[in-house]
Amino acid sequence: MERKIRVLIADDFVYLREDLTELINKQEDMEVVGTAESGSEIIELAEKTDHDIILMDIEMEQTNAGILAAEAIRDDNPDSMIIFLTAHETKEMILTAMGAGAVDYVVKGLDDEVLLTHIRSAYEGNPIMQSRVRDTVMQEYERLQKSERSLLFFIHCISNLTGAERELVKLLLQGCKVSEIADIRKVENSTVKTQIKSLLRKFGCARSKEVVSLIEELKIGHLF
Repeated sequence: MERKIRVLIADDFVYLREDLTELINKQEDMEVVGTAESGSEIIELAEKTDHDIILMDIEMEQTNAGILAAEAIRDDNPDSMIIFLTAHETKEMILTAMGAGAVDYVVKGLDDEVLLTHIRSAYEGNPIMQSRVRDTVMQEYERLQKSERSLLFFIHCISNLTGAERELVKLLLQGCKVSEIADIRKVENSTVKTQIKSLLRKFGCARSKEVVSLIEELKIGHLF
């Protein structure tokens, strides 16, 4: 008989720990090798207990205890496979949790057989994230890819700006209108408009608002 999948459980709700332990220990191919009720306990338990999978609640002694514990455990053992089992389903929580190195993210309340399938699939190296989790992660991946391309493009453009153009971008980021920029720089409105047209050509944008939006999206306003 093949070795059983060794599971650790971390959850501050004692009845859930007991139910999960009973469910898993009924399976022929898996067993619970330890349980914890806090992030600090699971860190210590994971360090001294051989395991394959950790079922980890996120909110225990504090709202992000599971995430902090996951980061600490993976710092010590990058091969640890962590499945977050949580009631939270917000985009922010999903991305934060997956960013901590989890292999899967399961929302509490799903059928027992579905949870067991998630455990087995993660152990085999083929986690089967729920559709909402998978879609959220993929959307973020695509956004980051787009941002990376945009950032490289912007860095190239920024390096080719003149001092006057950099100052112009700074004023646009502050929300200044053409007339206000003209007053600040003591030039005619037509001069500012000409400089903005040159700026737009360099950035490949049609309007100054597009430049401002992209800089804010990429969080590089400090470069100006």
